[in-house]
Amino acid sequence: MILPILIFASSLIFILFFPRRLGLISACAAVLCVALGLVSLADLREIAAIAWDATLSFVGIVLLALTLSRIGFFEWCALSLARLTRSVRVLFILVLALSALCSAAFANDGAILILTPIVLAKIRALRLGARTLAAFMLASGLVIDFASLPFIFSNLTNILTAGFFDLGFAEFFEAMWLPFLVASAISIALLALFFARETSGAVDTSRLRDPREAIPNLKLFRLSWVFLVLLLAGYVSGEVAGLPVSVFALGGALAFLAICASFGAVRPLETLRAAPWGVIIFSVGLYVVVWGLKNAGLTDYLRGVFAYFASVGELGGVLGVGVLSASLSAALNNLPAMMLGDVALEVLAEASPKLVYAAVIGCDIGPKLTPFGSLATLIWLYYLAAQGVRISLKRYIKAALIITPPTLLAALLALYFV
Repeated sequence: MILPILIFASSLIFILFFPRRLGLISACAAVLCVALGLVSLADLREIAAIAWDATLSFVGIVLLALTLSRIGFFEWCALSLARLTRSVRVLFILVLALSALCSAAFANDGAILILTPIVLAKIRALRLGARTLAAFMLASGLVIDFASLPFIFSNLTNILTAGFFDLGFAEFFEAMWLPFLVASAISIALLALFFARETSGAVDTSRLRDPREAIPNLKLFRLSWVFLVLLLAGYVSGEVAGLPVSVFALGGALAFLAICASFGAVRPLETLRAAPWGVIIFSVGLYVVVWGLKNAGLTDYLRGVFAYFASVGELGGVLGVGVLSASLSAALNNLPAMMLGDVALEVLAEASPKLVYAAVIGCDIGPKLTPFGSLATLIWLYYLAAQGVRISLKRYIKAALIITPPTLLAALLALYFV
């Protein structure tokens, strides 16, 4: 077991120090696992069968978010919300609510990529000061992961688990809508209290441009709302027809990209190049590396712990699996933690289906305990550093340790009672 653990740990360390090379690092680690015989060709076929839908769905959701961004969709939303208040604290809460909604609808990674530069630009334009700016960015980054619960496509871990256990779109939403609402509300309330000093006072929103100026093509903008409603209907009807999520996630994204291109609003190749292909390569490579850990027997130990949690009752199982999954996500990154958890829960899922959702909640919320717990956080921190926004490790960990545990506990309890 030492060799696959060493490869896995080394790849995470390299990614932490060289986040721009995460795809290359993950690919090299995967090739090494295959070359050393830790993962066989038969294993690769099994990994492909599990991960293909998740990967293509993730590509589609991010492409859709990037296309909407290019037609002014998200900037219009941000500007419209800002015009509703002259209070910094109310604006803070509205920005966090927008972050939660975007994370749910366009995945946490997509929300990070799209909202971070928009929120950063608007808060700088309002000249609220460095400490207030940092508070907005840190809080938004936390909420984006906390809120990535309700839909299969809201987080890559959700897609992966739904594919592994063959969970339908409506079935997943039925279990996760209440945890989403509770996690979003609790985290926003706690963050408003935590950053009360930094978000006091008034704001002059006249410094911002009119929301209508963010829309280059009004007809296309209106069409985008209709398209999103139809896409959501497609997800629901696709479940009835037994179609994979990626049919609508990627198919819908490409269709909308073609529509926008026909209006002359976007350049398709430019949009495709802007997608986070390094993140996608990272996730695929990581699947292979984690499979090496599975072959070495690590999931057997994890299965035993999960079985013990399940034996003490449903509430104990939900809390135990959720907290352990969160801890593993914070320590190992949420993608490998979710893969290991899925394999370990396979024999328990039929008798205790809520354990699967508890693991998802843990892997969606728990990563925020550390800066390297999720891809979205790594992308977010790298972008902020490049833009001159410094969030110290001490400040990040302090906020994460205060906000994450109660949010996680509240979401798990909501799952139990749903």
